[in-house]
Amino acid sequence: MSASSDQIRQSQLASWEKFSAGWKKWDDYMTGWMAPFGDAMIQQAKIGEAAQVLDIASGTGEPGLSAAARVPHGGVTLTDLSPNMLAVATDKAHHRGLTNVKTVVSDAASLPFEDGSFDVVLCRFGYIFFPDMAAAAAEHVRLGRSGARICAAVWAEPGKNQWATTMMSAIARHVDVPQAPAGAPGLFRCAAPGLMSELFSGAGLLDVGEIEVSAVMHHESPESYWELMSDVAAPVVASLAGVDASTVAKIRAEVLEAVLPGTHDGAVDFSAGATIVVGTVG
Repeated sequence: MSASSDQIRQSQLASWEKFSAGWKKWDDYMTGWMAPFGDAMIQQAKIGEAAQVLDIASGTGEPGLSAAARVPHGGVTLTDLSPNMLAVATDKAHHRGLTNVKTVVSDAASLPFEDGSFDVVLCRFGYIFFPDMAAAAAEHVRLGRSGARICAAVWAEPGKNQWATTMMSAIARHVDVPQAPAGAPGLFRCAAPGLMSELFSGAGLLDVGEIEVSAVMHHESPESYWELMSDVAAPVVASLAGVDASTVAKIRAEVLEAVLPGTHDGAVDFSAGATIVVGTVG
């Protein structure tokens, strides 16, 4: 029997609350690594200085906090299922001196705002987790004023995301990872070409378009890569949960050996690719 939307949300909430400490530990690193994706979204969204911006599934605050620095006469609202993740975002906003930011704990498909409340709606790597993507898209369109830009980022196909496949391939050789049903939440759920454009068009958005954005995950050592992924990558943490220590040690050794040929002066780089999709509210 497949899990219900409520069961998926509750499971995800528990996971992100648990991961929040790891995300806080690695936040500076993650912010830098993922900056190209958030920057591309902000550019595609054409954010004005007085815009009201909604950042959905914001986690520890990006790209919403970067957008806040661009709207001195506007404001940014960060939403997420996880209060602990948003607490990290609040701390970051305070340290950056951003006074035009507020946070709201909420489900992405049922947001507590009036119709047409925002000029821009952003969602970076949220759609891959939403139980019902069509319902979420309809909700995000509801919140946009006429002419508002709705912009999302999703991971591209596995071949463009060595940062994820390197670790997950090694895990799959040692752990019986259940095969998720087609369309179920997961890293590459939205990777099929045109899938997000079709979703946005189906939600009634106009002038829908996609661009491809690439980035590099750089680590000073293979060990740093293992540590990061073990702390913050939800599929990795879930797959290794309950696995005995000797098996984890074997997987770790295999991962470190696999990346060794690609190291330069001890450091290692991994490819990362995403699709940015944007549409306009009519």
